[in-house]
Amino acid sequence: MSHLRAILGIARRTPLHPQWLLGPRKAPGAVRVAQGVVLDIGAGDRWIERLVPPEAKYVALDYPRTALSLYGARPHILADAASLPVRSNSVDLVVCLEVIEHVRDPESLLREVSRVLRPNGRACLSMPFIYPVHDAPHDYQRWTRHGWERSIKLHGLESVQVEETGSAVESAGLMACLALAGPLGAIGAWRALLVAPVALPLILLINVGSWLISKLWFPWRGLSSGIQVELRKPNG
Repeated sequence: MSHLRAILGIARRTPLHPQWLLGPRKAPGAVRVAQGVVLDIGAGDRWIERLVPPEAKYVALDYPRTALSLYGARPHILADAASLPVRSNSVDLVVCLEVIEHVRDPESLLREVSRVLRPNGRACLSMPFIYPVHDAPHDYQRWTRHGWERSIKLHGLESVQVEETGSAVESAGLMACLALAGPLGAIGAWRALLVAPVALPLILLINVGSWLISKLWFPWRGLSSGIQVELRKPNG
């Protein structure tokens, strides 16, 4: 599969890539103006770190069983997000992007976020919504907007913003592209190379077509590729 990965690596920033409609990674706005302690849960390659102001203290945390073996991560702390080795009321901003779907007990993660945040501290979290199973078998759930709002209130936190990411048309196009590309990893290198000349033009057509239609069609919040939330811990 090294040949296929090389092809996809070259195409990654073009509409030939099956995840092109996701766009580049974007950090929440709160990261760029952060002060105090910033705790990045599921930090991976620590891409958030370079966006944190130099006067803030950045702390990267990742899960020991997968951080090194799957991602080659180099966090400051190896720990389970459901049981953070962090003092209560000691963190000003928690960042937890595309992680909570991999936590067996997601309510425990939110409970820990609430515990470690200082009063008036904020947290930025995200989870895929319409998206394939990934990092199996460590992929356990997807939440709707209503599920997020319920859990935020359950742990004594306040919603600042709950936002769907990706338009409905783009999300549908993304799933179509991934449905074409997904099986290529399981059919063997030579078969994948043989069907790539068919799959890549189809992916290109779906990507460009979905992007164009999304600019012309009506918005619909009922279908999105993910959901981002910003929440706050009340003062007192």
